[in-house]
Formats: sequence, C-alpha cells, structure tokens
Amino acid sequence: MLSRTDRRVVAAASLLVVAAAVTRYVDINDVLAFAVAGVAIAALATLVGRSVDQLGDRLGAGATGVLQSALGNLPELFVCIFALRAGLVKVVEAAVIGSILGNILLVLGLAFLVGGLRNGVQRFDSDRARVISAMMLLAVVAMLLPSLAFQLHTPAASHERALSVFASVVLLLVFLCSVPSSIRRTVDEAAAGHEASGEGRWPMLLAVVMLAVTGVLAAFVSDWFIHALEPAIKSLHISQAFAGLVIVAIAGNAVENVVGIQLAARNQADYALSVILNSPLQIALVLAPILVLLSFVIGGATFVLVFPPLLVGTVVAAVLAVSFIIIDGESVWLEGAALLGLYGVIAASFWWG
Repeated sequence: MLSRTDRRVVAAASLLVVAAAVTRYVDINDVLAFAVAGVAIAALATLVGRSVDQLGDRLGAGATGVLQSALGNLPELFVCIFALRAGLVKVVEAAVIGSILGNILLVLGLAFLVGGLRNGVQRFDSDRARVISAMMLLAVVAMLLPSLAFQLHTPAASHERALSVFASVVLLLVFLCSVPSSIRRTVDEAAAGHEASGEGRWPMLLAVVMLAVTGVLAAFVSDWFIHALEPAIKSLHISQAFAGLVIVAIAGNAVENVVGIQLAARNQADYALSVILNSPLQIALVLAPILVLLSFVIGGATFVLVFPPLLVGTVVAAVLAVSFIIIDGESVWLEGAALLGLYGVIAASFWWG
C-alpha cells in the first residue's frame, strides 16, 4: 500500500486543495487565490507522477504516456471550457498553442537539461520518437489549416466554423486510429515488466484510482483557477495572450511538467519522452477538437481553429525544431538548454499581447 512518503504527498496535496477552495469562496486577494490554485494543481501533478511511476513497468512507455497525458490534460480542458464560458477567447487560443509549446519546448527542454546533466547522453526508442514527432507535425498542420485559409482569404475563409468542425472530427478519428500503435509495448519493455519485482508496488487498482481521483480534483481546482484569472490579469497588468500562452498553459500542464522531468532525472528516457510528447499530440488531436465541438453547446464564446499568425508560426517552427532534435534517438543537456532559450524568446514576444 502507500508508503510513508506517499502518505505525506497525499496529505500535502489535500491541504493545498482545501486552501485553494478557501481562497475561492472567501473574499481574499485575487492574485493570492490565483497563485494558490496554481500550486494546488502542481501538487496534484506530483500525485499523478507517483501513480505513473507505479504503472510504468506494467503498461509500457506508450500506454503509460497515453493514459497519463489523457488525465494530465483534464485540467487544461476544464480551464479552457470555463474560459470560453467567460468569453476569454484569446486566453483559450493562446492556452491551446501555449500547451503545445510548453510541452515540446519548456518541459522537454527541462527534461533534456536535467537528464543530461545528471546522466549524460540519454537514449530512447528512435522508432517511437519518429512516429510521435511525425504524428505531432501532421496533427498540428491539420489543426492550423483553417487559420491558413482565413489568413490567405481563400473561399473557405467565410466558412471557418464548418471547416473547424470538419477538421475536428478528422483529428479525433486520427487519434482513435493512433491508440493501438501508441500503447503497444516493445520487446524490451515487456521483458522489463516481466522481470520487475512487485516489492514496494501499489496494487494496480490503487494506482488507477489515484490517477482518476487526482484528475477529478484537478478539474475542480481548474475552475477556481480560471475564476481568479481575469482579476489577476488586471492586477498584474499582463495581456490575455501572455496569460494563456505561459501561465495557463504551464498550470494546466503541470502534470507533464513534474512527471516528465522526474522520469528524465531517473534516466527513464523512453517514459519521459512518451509522457511529454503524448500531451501536445493529444492537445492537437483531442483537446482542441473537443473544445471546438463543445463550444457550440456550453454557452459563452464560440471556439474555432483560427489562430493569430504569430501563434501559427511559432508552433510550426517549434514542432519542426523538436522533430529534428529527437529523430536521432538521443539527447544531451545542450539541446535542452537550446529548447528553453527558444521558449523564452517566444514567451517574451507575447508579453505585450
């Protein structure tokens, strides 16, 4: 069952969730409420990380990455839904693109940097890396085609809603087709899982339940987070674009932030890469399409796959850069530093809006 350390982590996360609830429903400074909710999401991410560690040698890197990314993106989904209902379309646009950029530049960069400094050159399954990077590139291009049609003033520009819905359905179908290959275990993973000792392991049911519970709690905390977002933006004098691209994206993807870096530090490069890159892939294939379809029924602002040109350009450039870096199946700390530098420049370019 749970070790003493695990129980402490659960207790700390529970206290932070309670604190976030108090700051939401008690008249307290909006910036404080915003910060506490963000820290609570990060604490829940730590619990997800420990659960993923328990499942890793049983499910394999691919299945673990898909499961963890699906639950890890729940806060992002709820944050965007609440933001759309509040009419914060610019925040949602920036958050969707920012989540992709945050994972493939910030989180992957930190994972390469920490893992490289601690373990030297890290190697991972190059075949799986090529498949993930190719799928991510194709998914991002498909997601951004409505933006291209709009910016070039093609005949499809006047039908942005219909085109966005069609593209969303296609992307969801592609995701369903990709699941079997994503969760298939390699020979090495199967052997490692067969030989792994059960000592100190949680029961499988406990690990899955822990993942589910933390996902649900993260959804509630995301609601409190977005409630304090707009007042906090005004108090801190930052733009909606920067808030969505950096603050909301990092908080909404705190799970991948914590888990991916922890796995890289332990020299589990395959698991780290799968967890980190499955998240932006699912954002392009699942989260963005679901937001398009849900926006027609949840009330508030309508969301379509038409993004500002700078967002389009930065995400395409970032995906191409990451694909080039990981295609050789190994990483060094300097590549991580370069990814972090690129993320910093992109974030700075959106500070003013």
